Parts: sequence; C-alpha cells; structure tokens
Amino acid sequence: MSIDLYSPSMGDSGASMCQMKQLPCHGAPLLRLQSCGHHTLNHSNLPHKPCLSDPSLVASSGATLALRHRVSGATAGTCNSLNCAASRLAQEVGTAAWDSCKGKVLVTGGGGYFGFRLGKELASEGMTVILLDVNKPLWDIPDGAIFLQSDIRDYSSLHKVCEGVDCIFHTASYGMSGPEQLRKEQVESVNVGGTNNVINVCKERGIPRLVYTSTINVVFAGKPIVDGDEASVPYVPSDLHIDHYSRTKAVAERMVLSANGSSVKGGGKLETCVLRPCGIYGPGERRHLHRVMMNVERRLFSFRFGDSAARMNWVHVNNLVLAHKLAAEALTKKKGCIAVSSKDKVPHILSSLPQFELLTCPLKNVSAILQSGQAYFINDGLSVNLFEWLTPLFEKLGYSRPSITLPVSLVYSAAILVEYLHVILSPVIQVPLLFTRSEVRNITVSHTFKIDKARQELGYCPQPYSLADSVEHYLKIRQSRDTPISLSLPSVRQLAERGVLLLLMGLCLVLLIIYGILS
Repeated sequence: MSIDLYSPSMGDSGASMCQMKQLPCHGAPLLRLQSCGHHTLNHSNLPHKPCLSDPSLVASSGATLALRHRVSGATAGTCNSLNCAASRLAQEVGTAAWDSCKGKVLVTGGGGYFGFRLGKELASEGMTVILLDVNKPLWDIPDGAIFLQSDIRDYSSLHKVCEGVDCIFHTASYGMSGPEQLRKEQVESVNVGGTNNVINVCKERGIPRLVYTSTINVVFAGKPIVDGDEASVPYVPSDLHIDHYSRTKAVAERMVLSANGSSVKGGGKLETCVLRPCGIYGPGERRHLHRVMMNVERRLFSFRFGDSAARMNWVHVNNLVLAHKLAAEALTKKKGCIAVSSKDKVPHILSSLPQFELLTCPLKNVSAILQSGQAYFINDGLSVNLFEWLTPLFEKLGYSRPSITLPVSLVYSAAILVEYLHVILSPVIQVPLLFTRSEVRNITVSHTFKIDKARQELGYCPQPYSLADSVEHYLKIRQSRDTPISLSLPSVRQLAERGVLLLLMGLCLVLLIIYGILS
C-alpha cells in the first residue's frame, strides 16, 4: 500500500511531499517514510503526529486522512445462560477462523459512535481498518486504523479508498432521530444513494463481503409487535412509513439483500447480509443518552405517555460489535460457518466438514446454516419498558421518574405541531424537538423481537450490560469537560429559541386543558 503524506504545514504544491509505504512484517506494522527518495525513518519516532492525505482524493473530494495511535482496551461481560454455551463455543471457533485471515476492511460511518467502536475492535484484532465518515471522530484513531474524511455519496472517492478491501461494514446512515429526520432529501441521498454506491463499489472492486447495518424500523410502523422474528414480520409498505429514515433504510436493506450473489470484478460472488439493531447504548453514546439527559435537566421529561406496559429492546454497543464480527465471518468460506447460496448445497457442505467442526457449530438442524443474503434482528435478548429502563438515569441526575401521564393523542399532536414549526422557522431560529412523531410511536407501542435466528446461525450470544454503568460513565466524562459558567448575557437568537420553547409548552398546556374538557 502506498499513499502520499503531507505534514499540516506543507503547501499545496507538494514540494515537501513524502510517500508512506506499508512494509511486510510479522509483528506490529512498520510505516516507512521516504522523503524524495533520500531519507528513511520509522514514523513512530516522529516528534509530532503526521497528517495524511491522498492527493488524488483531495483533488476529487477534499478527503483527508488522519492517523493517530492509542493503546486500545476492552471490557466484556459474562453470559451465564446455559443456552448460550454452544453459542460461546461457536464464537471462539469463529474468532479463530477470523484471526487466521487478517484482512483490510472499510467501515462507513466510522466517525460515529458505533462505527468507530466496530473499527477499533477490528483494528485491535490485527486487521487493517479504514474508518470513513463525513465527520471526524471524537476519539483518537487506534493503532491499525486510518480515518478518511469523505462522503459515501462521492463514488469516485469511495472507489479509490476501497482498493484491496476484503469486507465492507456499511454502518453510515442519516436521519435516525431529532431534526435530522425532517431533512428528506439528505436522508434519501445518504441512505439510498450512498448504499447504491457501496454496492457498486463492491462489484467493481471485487469485494466479496458486505455487512449492512439496518434497523428494526424497516418492519415496525406503529403497530404492536411482540417477539417478532425474521419470518413472521414483513416489510412495512413504503407509503405507511411516517418518517423518511425508516422508509429509506427499508429500501437500502432490500438493495443489499438483492445484491447477494452478484458477480464481482475478477470473478467470484458478492455475499451480503443485514443486521437489524434496535436502539444502541453504551459508554460514550450521545445520540440517545445525551438528548434525554438534557431534556430531563430542563424538566421537559417530567411526564410519561403511552401504554405503561409497552416494551422494547435495546442493544449494548459491544453486543452489536460482536454481531457484526460474527456476520462478516459467516459470509466467508472459512471453517465453522459457511455462507451458502442455496439449501440444496447443505448436505454436501456438511459431509465435507470435519467431525470437530460439526460438533462445535451451534446449529439445531441443517436448515439453520447461514445463507448469505439474510437479515437478523440484534438486541440484548431482553425487553424493557422505556421509563423503567431509564430509572438509573433519573436517579443519577437526582430526579424522580415521571409521575404525570399524558394521553398519546396529545403528545402526538404536539409532536406534529413542533415538526411543522421546526421546518417553517428553521431559517430564522432553531425550534427544539422534544419528540418527533416517529419517536412518540416508538415509545408508546410495544415492539420486541427475538434473536433466535442470530443465535443459531451466527452463534450470537449477547453479554449482559447495565444502563446504569453507561450513565455513570457519561456523567464522569461530562463533569471532566465542564467549564466555568459564563456570565455573558444570552444572545438574541438564544432568547428567541427560549421564547419559542415557552410558547410550545404553553400550547401543549392549552391542548391538555382542551382535551380534559372534551373528555
């Protein structure tokens, strides 16, 4: 591998350009810098951290590379359930097969919370990892990984980055929650257009494996689902989705599954599979936890709504990382888990496996062998009520759980009103979104999913984790970053936003009074 190297102070002329080459070795990778063919040195001895970029990428898309170093660590829980024993053994066998073939992988969305954690774990296992995202990660780039700031909608840049890649983990998406959900064009271009680019790059670059991170929302649109599985719950019709994110993720998921078995350049086939996680939590997660905490502290989360018995699933980031690793391994033809394209090949495959591998593969029957082009629900294996599950958060912040119960119709109406105001007033002020319609629906209606298929075919066995630990970690990090309170007066824009927030609260109160009178 060879890419061009610039220090941050170098000019555009490239007069001080160096070239970085990856040299073969048996231990830690050695990066050698050659300056105009005269000097050679190990980059680990440099007094500063270099800033890397590929000029061809810069010229086409402004992409930049950054390489940093950090010793990574990991923590794991334990699975005490007896029915996990076979899955744990399969995970060990799968990991051995995965480790026996170190490769080069690309993680789209690698600057986000989950994508970064996935890339970090893969790098710690000795793989060469490319983290690709439009946003730079908040954390130091781990050893064995590089970060490329680029957009999956830029096909030429994506194509250049994927040279020599063995597997793509496509985790990038847009519009999952908050104001992003209302930006239809951007949601469509990233989730559908970006995924189309990823699939085409796999075909053009001869990349044999693609693991796509989807969502449970492709099958959930507000109607109760209890212990749904991959065979019993169909896709939601496109016209019944109330948010652009869910609709576009469903389109993208079908594209990925349909691409399974496609011919790739240089020979061979593209093997694909899809993982459908629920809400993600874990140390450092900010999309869900931070937003809820801010609203709790503003006393905007002092009420509850919906069915008090409504339940949902969550997944810890470590369990989701595990599921992606197992899925990628299952798409290979290595020992233990073989990706097959049709069930008529199963007898031949079983007869060719050594007896040891048959005993260690956690399959209940022949038909349970993984077929590429399959979808899998992924969660912690537990169903919880949101407000009960968030109890540790309220307690850590010194507040009691919401005691006021509001009718769903009132909250849903308020969400519609706020969404419209957010869109209409966005050129002037930023109207805060407490909930979107989609989020109200997710909170108020039970939707739980079984993970039996992932257990049986991937060997997935989620480890137990606690939200309280994530809350504790978040509070410690936030406290360490707190700065002295500024005594400056709020800006006119801030005053306007607070005024709109008060107005919205007043409108909600009026709606509540009207609802009480009519009922």
